[in-house]
Order: sequence, then structure tokens, then C-alpha cells
Amino acid sequence: MAVYTGVDPDDLAALVARYDIGTVQSCKGIAEGVENSNFLLETTSGRFILTLYEKRVKVEDLPFFVDLLAHLAASGCAVPPMIRDRDGLAIQQISDRAACIIQFLPGISLNRPTPGQCASAGAALGGMHSALADYSGGRENSMGHRHWRAIAEATGDLDAVRPGLAAIVAAELDYLDAHWPTDLPAHVIHADLFPDNVLMLGERVTGLIDFYFAATDFRAYDVAVTHASWTFSADGTRCDAARARALMAGYAREIALTDAEQAALPLLARGASLRFLLTRAHDWVHTPADALVTRKDPSPFLERLRRYQAADAGDLFAAA
Repeated sequence: MAVYTGVDPDDLAALVARYDIGTVQSCKGIAEGVENSNFLLETTSGRFILTLYEKRVKVEDLPFFVDLLAHLAASGCAVPPMIRDRDGLAIQQISDRAACIIQFLPGISLNRPTPGQCASAGAALGGMHSALADYSGGRENSMGHRHWRAIAEATGDLDAVRPGLAAIVAAELDYLDAHWPTDLPAHVIHADLFPDNVLMLGERVTGLIDFYFAATDFRAYDVAVTHASWTFSADGTRCDAARARALMAGYAREIALTDAEQAALPLLARGASLRFLLTRAHDWVHTPADALVTRKDPSPFLERLRRYQAADAGDLFAAA
């Protein structure tokens, strides 16, 4: 049995024995995991994902995620539900950390999505929002608008990340505080639907994954996050018009945004850009040089912010 460093073989065997999923054949680390430690678990019954939760996921939030994924799966959304053991428990302990075994879904995540793949992602996002419109659960968005100023303060010297960044962030925080909407349609959203959190086979979405930032917020903000992450060049300097139109058209097949939501998208996208600029800057400053996690450059989201600040930013959200 090949077991990835960090998971004790005996502990793993005991964990899997609580489930009706066969016995362990192998357990190998998945390099893509950054927020949590993820392992590809192969048993005599098939493939699963073993997730060990790190400090950014609070143990007390895990029941919310279990229930959310169960609701979405029951609604027909392509999500990986957390599997329950024979006693009905989904949240476990292994290697002194909270853990879950999650259904494996086929597909790959993308680096450079095509317009067709963007359309499918937009439709999947809309389908997920439809399924969540009547969902009774909720969770505060700890990475939402009300927390951005605190994240900036906790980062420390923003100018050490990029000269002049502190003044840019301060001005944007003031602007967003003065103009952030209060009455748009809201429910639980994904809040982090980057291409690496969507599994695809060709142009077919096979899985929406990593819901650990999911929280209650504006559904149009979720559209803005997805737009910012799917439609720009890697350096953030150029928005691909074909991808942007396809994404918005795919979403519109499932949900028609209100006029107020459509008008707010450039502002919400500025907020989304600032959110990821700030969290990446925070990690840039506070991640030790010898850490296994690779720091992500905040600069591409500064470029996105500048594009969304432009007078014609509303044109970026037109559907095909």
C-alpha cells in the first residue's frame, strides 16, 4: 500500500473500515491542494478523495459544507458529496485533523478555457444558483466585503508586495464602502469558482468542487468572481471578449439577472478583484519562504481591478 506522507497507514485503514467502500489499495497526495491536503484514495470499490482540513477551514463550519453538498447533489448538480460512514457520520478525524471522504468525480481542471467551456461553466453556475435559491442554510462570508479592510490591515506593508499598492487599496476600499449595494438577490454562493474548481470533459462540466469559501452573499457577486477568473489572460491585462460573452450567455440560459444586478456587475467585479488581490498579498507577505504552498502573485488581480474600473467595464458583461 502506497501512502502519502502525512497519513498514517494504520489510521487510514481504520478510517476506511468505517465505510462501505472496500479496503485501501493506495493513497497518494494531490499536488493541486493548497487550502487543504487532498489525497486520491483508491480502494477495492473505486476512487475517492480524502481531504484533511487545514487552518482556513473551521471545524465548526464542516456540517454546513456537508449539508450544502448533499443539497446540491440531490438537486442534480454535478458536485462531489461527502460520504457518510455506517453511523451516518461524514466528518472524521485522522492524523489529528478533521477529515472527510468525498466522492471522486471524473474530469480535469483547465488553465485556458475555450469560449465553449466558459459557456458550460456559466450554465453550471446558473444551475447551482437555481438549486440554492430555496436553500435554507447560510454562512457568513468571512472573505466578503465587510472583511476586506481587516484583511488589508492584517497583511501589513502592502508596498512591500508592490510599490504604491497601499494607496491603491486604500482608495478602492473607500470607494467600495461608499458604493457597495445592499439589496441585490442573495443566497449561498460558491464564491471561488475559478477554473481549477471546475472539472470538465471536453465542454461538459463533470464537477464543481472546493466549496470551502461558500457563504451567503449576492448571487451576482458569484457571477463577478467567475467572470474575473475565467475570462482574463493569465497576467490579468486582457479580458477575452469571446470567453466573457460565452460565460454570460451560459449563465443567462439558467438565470436572468435583474437590471439592478446587471448594472452592479462592474462594481462587484472590482470587489472580487480586490478580494483576491488582498488574500494573495496577505499570503505573499506571511507565507514562509520554505513553505510547501506556492504563493500566488497578487499582480494579475490588480490588473483586473484596473480593467473593471474603466468607464466601459459594463461592456465586459454582455451576453453573446
